[in-house]
Amino acid sequence: MKKHLNTLFVTTQGAYLSKEGETVVVRVEKETRLRVPIHTLGGIVCFGNVLCSPFLMGFCAERDVTISFLSNYGRFLARVQGPVSGNVLLRREQYRRADDMDMSAGIAKSILTGKLANSRAVLRRALRDHPEKIDRASVEEASRRLGHSLENIQAGPPLNTLRGIEGESAHTYFSVFDQLIVSQKDGFCFRERNRPPPLDRVNCLLSFLYTLVMHDVRSALESVGLDPAVGFLHRDRPGRPGLALDMMEEFRPFLADRLTLSLINLNQIQEKGFAQSEAGAVLMGDETRKAVLVAYQKRKQDEIYHSFIEEKVSIGLLFHIQALLLARFLRGDLDGYPPFIWK
Repeated sequence: MKKHLNTLFVTTQGAYLSKEGETVVVRVEKETRLRVPIHTLGGIVCFGNVLCSPFLMGFCAERDVTISFLSNYGRFLARVQGPVSGNVLLRREQYRRADDMDMSAGIAKSILTGKLANSRAVLRRALRDHPEKIDRASVEEASRRLGHSLENIQAGPPLNTLRGIEGESAHTYFSVFDQLIVSQKDGFCFRERNRPPPLDRVNCLLSFLYTLVMHDVRSALESVGLDPAVGFLHRDRPGRPGLALDMMEEFRPFLADRLTLSLINLNQIQEKGFAQSEAGAVLMGDETRKAVLVAYQKRKQDEIYHSFIEEKVSIGLLFHIQALLLARFLRGDLDGYPPFIWK
């Protein structure tokens, strides 16, 4: 089992990262702000105008620490990583199964089971925690419909049908998402999920957190030797990490959506922490971004019981556990891929 390592997020504009011995050094205007031993890091994420020395990039590549570069507002730009690791036989098996629509449908079914079960759990948690503050009837109806979708996918329909069920279920889930926001309603109103650029503060938070989850999922897949570009539910498209998109479906509701709701409902972020561009896109301010990053990192350190391996593990380790379970399934060590289901 891979040790749970931290992600170093660098948001200070003009920061310069370099290598000194076995450490990563962060300097701002020639002043050293941070030193981090490389063995404690699983990845580095740089936002905006952040520079890295070539020697540090080579050092991180050797130590299997991926460096990702994002825009100041969280849009993925590029990543630096070392040689592809893993058993070539594992990847060949991944490609064979991805080319087989029936096998792809079987894996997609497991992934969607995790996503729908976790989405339903988010709604049920809201019904339990805030019964007097939400429209119980609409949230209960959405939960019922998600349960019906869960039953439908267990029959093992073809891949296109599964994708249709996934789209319909996402619409059902997000149709009541605004009900789950019980604080700061004037500043955080959610009407519908929109793709980047986000057009409201809630979508801005969701998109930003999905980017962070994607970084961690992709790194976990690569660490066990899988190709993050070749998925089963998300089909091949140039430049799209299909398998990473597949696996992060299990974590969207449980991790990103729940954290978004907590940040808003607990008043850990405020309306004034966002701005709107002339084009209409909603952007996150520096202080808000830092608050979200700190909350995400803290959340990853919390422990949760994993029902399949029957152990308590840190949430940040879940990405690697699921990647390992998928690799074991593809190797033939497991009869099926067991998705992560939040209980």
